[in-house]
Amino acid sequence: MQSLPVFLALTGRPVILTGAGEAADAKRRLLERAGAIVVGDGDMDARIAIVADGDEAMVARLKARGVLVNATDRPALCDFTLPAIVDRDPVLIAIGTGGASAGLAAALRQRLEALLPGHLGDLARALFAARGDVRRIWTDAGARRRAIGNALAPGGAIDPLGGDPDVQAWLAKATDAASGEVYVLRLRSADPDDLTLRDARMLAMADRVFHAADVPDAILDRARADAVRVAADGPPRDRGDGLIVWITV
Repeated sequence: MQSLPVFLALTGRPVILTGAGEAADAKRRLLERAGAIVVGDGDMDARIAIVADGDEAMVARLKARGVLVNATDRPALCDFTLPAIVDRDPVLIAIGTGGASAGLAAALRQRLEALLPGHLGDLARALFAARGDVRRIWTDAGARRRAIGNALAPGGAIDPLGGDPDVQAWLAKATDAASGEVYVLRLRSADPDDLTLRDARMLAMADRVFHAADVPDAILDRARADAVRVAADGPPRDRGDGLIVWITV
């Protein structure tokens, strides 16, 4: 991973935009849609800039002031790049290629636009509104995470790609999630694309990942970033609480 994807809250904040023409107009629409105040390069309060014409001298002047710069079609000059966006407000999916190919990012966005239903935003808002009920039903953070993960999984009670997920109906039938579970993941190859959907889902939900020493990093990277990773000869005897994934070759 050559860059860290982040979502910037730009509402009411100045962002410098320089250049003219279609590229600058497109960037202006994007910034205004995000709530930014579009300003010129003379605004000394701005900390982010888009140089829509790739002017190297302008890029150098702004960087000398400590401004983070995106230079259109000049990836080598960029401190950050602008992704292709799938917008299901408040759900946002950003697709970046590090400036390698805007066309590829756009093609992937079009595929995802066709795949992801319009009700994703409604589902996100319903889950936000239900946070109190979710915490009341599952007081343990690990159990809560597993319950939500199972409900959102393919075929789950609130599968986001399902017909019309109903959060309140799911909560009305909810029971506490099982703890101390061990899931055995036997690798078919070193390629993470060969993981089954269930394998990938269990890795994403795991509290602890025990793995043989020769399991590739590309597989381990599919686990939650904050999951504990332990190189071991076998799964733990003491399961404790939470979901454990044991990966073996």
